[in-house]
Amino acid sequence: MLAQVGLLGLSQAGVTVAAFGSQVLLARTLTREDFGSFTAVLAVVSLTAPVAVFGVSELWLQVFGQEGARAYRWVGPSLRLACAACAALLLGVLAWSVAELPDTTAAAVRALLATVVVAQAALALAGSVRQLRGDYRGLSALQLAPHLGRVLVTAAVWAAGLSVVAAAAGYAVVAVATVAACLLASREFRRGAMPLEGHPAPAAPAARSGDVDAGPRPGELLGAATPYVLGNVCYLLGIHFGTVLAAELLGGAEAALLAVPMAVLTAVYLVPRVVYQQYLLGKLHRWAGSDAEAVLLAYRWGSAGMVALGAVVAAAVAVGGLVALPLVFGPAYRDAAPVLAVLALAVPFRFGGAAVAALLTSGGLLRRKVVYQAAGAVVLLAALAVAVPVWGVRGAAGATVLAEAVLCCLLWVAARRGVVGDAPLPTWRDLRRRLSREAPRAS
Repeated sequence: MLAQVGLLGLSQAGVTVAAFGSQVLLARTLTREDFGSFTAVLAVVSLTAPVAVFGVSELWLQVFGQEGARAYRWVGPSLRLACAACAALLLGVLAWSVAELPDTTAAAVRALLATVVVAQAALALAGSVRQLRGDYRGLSALQLAPHLGRVLVTAAVWAAGLSVVAAAAGYAVVAVATVAACLLASREFRRGAMPLEGHPAPAAPAARSGDVDAGPRPGELLGAATPYVLGNVCYLLGIHFGTVLAAELLGGAEAALLAVPMAVLTAVYLVPRVVYQQYLLGKLHRWAGSDAEAVLLAYRWGSAGMVALGAVVAAAVAVGGLVALPLVFGPAYRDAAPVLAVLALAVPFRFGGAAVAALLTSGGLLRRKVVYQAAGAVVLLAALAVAVPVWGVRGAAGATVLAEAVLCCLLWVAARRGVVGDAPLPTWRDLRRRLSREAPRAS
């Protein structure tokens, strides 16, 4: 287990360095206005990713965790749903780019970055496929490769002094290559022949077997996938909407002062996503029906450990950012350091919230989790509406912290009542026993 988590951690460290390096190169190459506008468009595109994939990637983890190879009946219908949603979003982003005319630069940037919608959807689907197989090396490579491609693009833009349109064109090329790689990595899964971690191998490819159960009805598929869509939209609102609103109300230059700290925070938030979304979530779906002790261990020690880790990371981010941001991004971003110090207060809440949210997802309380995520999004939107016009980007940072704190508290109470209930919590000795593989079901 530790080796697999470590591999994913190394991959995410590479993703973090690559993503941060791309931001640095773009910030030092483009004007602050162009950089703020570019990151705002990328934020809008990123907000569409959950709708583009329509929750199918997370739905696969749920149904395969519960049904094993029988869940191959979901693959065809859910892929068609994701493709339809992705096409609709792509057309919407292209229409949004046309609306920017006659500003041809802004319109070109929006149109080129529309390809990122498809790439993010393909990555989410292929990532779930690798998780279901237990191929964490392949998952790590899939996650890292697009960011390395972006580093090459931004390095070329920086070295040659190219424009913001050239940067967007490079991102588009990387997106197309990403989609091709994801299609190649999921061929065996689409045929229904891929072995599944923790389940017996399928007797025959599902697509060729005559006794496979019928696939889900359209209403059943939509009902199962929609909560994941809404949950992911609420999650990404907290990451990107402050930058989008700052760009609209304060201009691209001010939005850049929020975009840089949010880029740091986004990199930090990869830590709980690695542990829970990329490693533990599929296992939690299996444990929910067969191993209550493992779920309780994840609640007591996993969530407490994530909060403690989040506090340490927050202190390092707040203190280090005061020196690092002006040094790395340049003197123009000196005012971004205090914004990052405020945003760092959200880190422990996000780490702890991610831990208990995964337990709600796997414990049959997905819809309740989504309701609480929606409540957190409403708090964020209301706080941004009040704080941004009055206090600017620092107000946006404060609103983000408030929303994260409210959401974490709601999720924690829900997990305590709905997942733990009256069950006795495992001790430290129980945790050591499981980690030493005395109970192999948790591995």
